Amino acid sequence: MSENSENSSNPLDMIKWLVSLGLLAGIVAANHFFTELSVLYIALIAVVAVGIAGYIASTTQKGSAFITFAKESKVEVRKVVWPNRQETVTTTMIVLAATILMALILWGLDGIIVELVSYITGLGI
Repeated sequence: MSENSENSSNPLDMIKWLVSLGLLAGIVAANHFFTELSVLYIALIAVVAVGIAGYIASTTQKGSAFITFAKESKVEVRKVVWPNRQETVTTTMIVLAATILMALILWGLDGIIVELVSYITGLGI
């Protein structure tokens, strides 16, 4: 029997994930402890650390599978037939009209129910 590729993993993957999470936790700690540093420097350090953590995570089996999925998704998005401006405006107007109609119906039902409850309880709200 052959082993399923999803179940077999590189033993270094766990270490890579821990290093990535450690870098991200380090960003939070640096932001908390180094308040005297300029926000620009902290932001630059955070961008570099996130980039490094992302690169390390992308070298794992799950990370490379995610990158493959993202590339395939990009190809699929190109295949989508997007509506033109007229279709978009028409659909938006239909949704707006339906929303307004439902709001008026619910407002009317609410008014009827309030009057009915007021009549039954005799509170005269």
